[in-house]
Amino acid sequence: MKTIDELLSEGVAGRRVFVRADLNVPLDGTTITDDGRIRAVLPTVKALAEAGARVVVASHLGRPKGAPDPAFSLGPAAARLGELLGADVAFATDTVGESAASTVAGLADGQVAVLENLRFNPGETSKDDAERAAFADRLAALADLYVGDGFGAVHRKHASVYDLPARLPHAAGHLIATEVGVLKKLTEDVRRPYVVALGGAKVSDKLAVIDQLLDRADRILIGGGMAYTFLKAKGHEIGASLLQEDQIPVVREYLDRAEKTGVELVLPVDTLVAAEFPDMRTKAPAHPETVAADAIPADRMGLDIGPETRKLYASKLADAATVFWNGPMGVFEHPDYAEGTRAVAQALLDSPGFTVVGGGDSAAAVRTLGFDEQAFGHISTGGGASLEYLEGKTLPGLAALED
Repeated sequence: MKTIDELLSEGVAGRRVFVRADLNVPLDGTTITDDGRIRAVLPTVKALAEAGARVVVASHLGRPKGAPDPAFSLGPAAARLGELLGADVAFATDTVGESAASTVAGLADGQVAVLENLRFNPGETSKDDAERAAFADRLAALADLYVGDGFGAVHRKHASVYDLPARLPHAAGHLIATEVGVLKKLTEDVRRPYVVALGGAKVSDKLAVIDQLLDRADRILIGGGMAYTFLKAKGHEIGASLLQEDQIPVVREYLDRAEKTGVELVLPVDTLVAAEFPDMRTKAPAHPETVAADAIPADRMGLDIGPETRKLYASKLADAATVFWNGPMGVFEHPDYAEGTRAVAQALLDSPGFTVVGGGDSAAAVRTLGFDEQAFGHISTGGGASLEYLEGKTLPGLAALED
């Protein structure tokens, strides 16, 4: 895989460089609530601009239905990119139309432009190869070179991620090079003990990665909504907690495999429960109770790991040489259910090992709860991409960057 450093050494001055970024940031109206993904692509954009390239940045945002939708405009992201660069950033109001063509044509050496949301064109996400290819052809006409740096999208077979690199000389940006380097530390020559903390709502989202980790990890700590399917699989009462009943057979199989192979698969011993899901608009006090994880009342739902589980998980992370964490331990967005996630994040900081926060809600939690991002070994920008890499899947966006 060619890197941006090699591309820069060959010279990019005066050339149009298409940077497939991941500017899929959370918005409250037109206000960006977390600009982490924009900051993540800055090193690549800056390096190209400083080398005299005419930089064309493109990304998706949200899930529009293949047509323009003001709610998913990249305008706020383009403005924020300009603020972070300390330079004007031009914004094209379409993807491959008149605005894109004129905006790119108007760039001088060292200037940056952002195209409107790629998913406003149905060709970006089409499952029809010909439709995707046609859109990729039109994107290719806007550039001379391609740099892939949207790690959060490399697991998607989309036009700008998979088809476009085949049409232009291409290289991996700084972010993708860093992300792949980190993931190799989790899959090749791993320093041990290797401890994985998995949370999030649905156990089905994590089954494939658990299947792989049962052959690699020394300990797997389970939290979040997915923990209750594990507890149910062990025959425990989980009340009204989140349950994926159809996943119980495979969860039982994984529990048996862990026992046979000597992998510690650690479940909560206590949990915070309430009669209903908290009000996420007002964040009104929820008044949770703490109960044993194997005795949740029938009219209560589990919403966070309890204090004893926090201590247990911290102890299991204390001697780790390598840690991967993906998924919150509870409904961290509400202050009454944030302590489990906070405890795991703090345990990563206290660990002497190499710590990786696997993107998505985990990365959002780190920032929401006020932790210093620089204190972690690495915070990924792509939760889904990270998990699929660890599952051993071929990621289309990475395969497309290989020569």
